[in-house]
Amino acid sequence: MTGAVLGGSLGVGVLLLVSGWRRGRRPSLESRVLPYVRDVHPAAVVPVPGAAGAVVDVIVRRLAARLGDVLGGAVSVQRRLDRLGIEGNVEDFRLRQVVWGVLGFTVCSITSVVVWSTTRTDVVALLAFCFAGFVAGALACDNHLGARVRRHEERAAEEFPVVADLLALAVAAGESPVAGLERVLRVCRGDLSDDLGRVLADIRTGTPVAEAFVRLASRTGVPSIARFSEGLAVAVERGTPLVDVLHAQARDVRETARRQLIEAGGRKEIAMMLPVVFLILPVTVIFAFFPGYIGLTMTTG
Repeated sequence: MTGAVLGGSLGVGVLLLVSGWRRGRRPSLESRVLPYVRDVHPAAVVPVPGAAGAVVDVIVRRLAARLGDVLGGAVSVQRRLDRLGIEGNVEDFRLRQVVWGVLGFTVCSITSVVVWSTTRTDVVALLAFCFAGFVAGALACDNHLGARVRRHEERAAEEFPVVADLLALAVAAGESPVAGLERVLRVCRGDLSDDLGRVLADIRTGTPVAEAFVRLASRTGVPSIARFSEGLAVAVERGTPLVDVLHAQARDVRETARRQLIEAGGRKEIAMMLPVVFLILPVTVIFAFFPGYIGLTMTTG
């Protein structure tokens, strides 16, 4: 009887494994369709097949929703995603936050196990440390997004004068703003070029030129680029000469960059005094008085 039960259990287990393997080999609708729509929605990924993948996906999404309710700031997150040009929503970002939090929790858990096995520290303190690791991972993901946005906008501000001059030259040569923008994007690569590429994509899909540039002004965080977009939209609507507008915007950005550089130099001037006062000056005093001190010591002796 025992052998029959063991044999039946083994047979049922093998049958379940074979049936699960056959279901896993069968491609799902998502795996067949998503490779053809990645250019439309690059963030789309094929979900993990099977019951375990579905359970994990539900748990992670519920945890992401709860994390969003606790942290809040969905409007701020969506604003930063738009400024960075990421094709995604707040839910996808919350999922990434959960993943970062789980990684932080895992690292803290491993550390806690090692500490507890060696020193027998209080378990409550170790659990609080693991929870702090999860929170730190989620906050680190948010800070990482903010840092990416700042770097993106800094590079876009650096590229803006050159792009504005090239666009002004193209428009002065007799091309329309859209044709000039296409020509500039063919020769420029960078963060600002990516943002202008989104503007060009909106125009090609039927959005009016002025409205496309107004959208760029509303989602960017660089004041100079926002003024440039708004001025270009007004110039297109009212028929103002675009060449003068573009050259004026480029000069304005260069003057702003020069002023910011001078201000940064003024702030760094105070920081440069620290090594002079606390390092160079004491060494100079020591070199000046040490030989006299040695001489006085030898004379007294």
